[in-house]
Amino acid sequence: MAILNLGSINADMVYAMPHLPAPGETLAAGGLQKFLGGKGANMSVAATRGGSEVKHIGAVGADGVWAVERLADYGVDVEHVARLDTPTGHAIIAVDRDGENLIILYPGANRELTMAQLDRAFAQAAPGDILVLQNETNLQAEAAERGNAKGLRVCYAAAPFDAAAVQAVLPHLDFLILNEVEAEQLRQATGKTPADLGVRDVIITLGAKGARHIDGASGAVLDVPALPVTAVDTTGAGDTFTGYVLSALDRGLSMADAMAEAARAGALMVTRRGTADVIPTRQEVADAQF
Repeated sequence: MAILNLGSINADMVYAMPHLPAPGETLAAGGLQKFLGGKGANMSVAATRGGSEVKHIGAVGADGVWAVERLADYGVDVEHVARLDTPTGHAIIAVDRDGENLIILYPGANRELTMAQLDRAFAQAAPGDILVLQNETNLQAEAAERGNAKGLRVCYAAAPFDAAAVQAVLPHLDFLILNEVEAEQLRQATGKTPADLGVRDVIITLGAKGARHIDGASGAVLDVPALPVTAVDTTGAGDTFTGYVLSALDRGLSMADAMAEAARAGALMVTRRGTADVIPTRQEVADAQF
């Protein structure tokens, strides 16, 4: 099977800060690093390193050829990544000494994907393949509807959170992943708890408390604890978790085992500075001591 990822590709400019800047504050950074990033690219790399075949559907500008080449070097299929005249998306990320972050995102080419791209990618998909989406591209609802009609397992990682975007794809979803704050925001918008959304699988990530799976059919709840680590950078940890969960399910693991493996990957990720380039390999996840 394969994972199709309609996802963003960004240049991540990561600034090391003594603390996150307050409104109106001018603050000197202690360092700067440039990484491959974007929630889409992060998830593609994570799922590839988890052991799956991943096909990325996205777009970059002329300034983003390096990003496509790096994705390909990491084993991601980039046949369906378009090269456009619009600048590549990028993120300005401030990370403080405790690993917390602040992100300014410019979507760029990520918001100019075409239906022709979707059609070409879906022509190569097979029932049972996984389609994952995030809220950093256009054509999310269209992709979810087509993926569902083709028999793909449609997953939405609801970030950056927008209640309207989630509701647009909700009728077509098999799998929804969101954090605790986003789950509450969605409840306020829909009047429904995660168990009542009509989605077969819902995962709520709980930060240092771990993650929770809710079976939409039975209402059964599975809690997977977080692992004890000292975080230096939380950027990309949620994307790593998502990519690893999907890869593990793609490889036939149970939800419990998939979440446990993803929790290990996410825990290892927060001990590293950076985004897609430093996502751990499956062997590193297996060998990690917590």
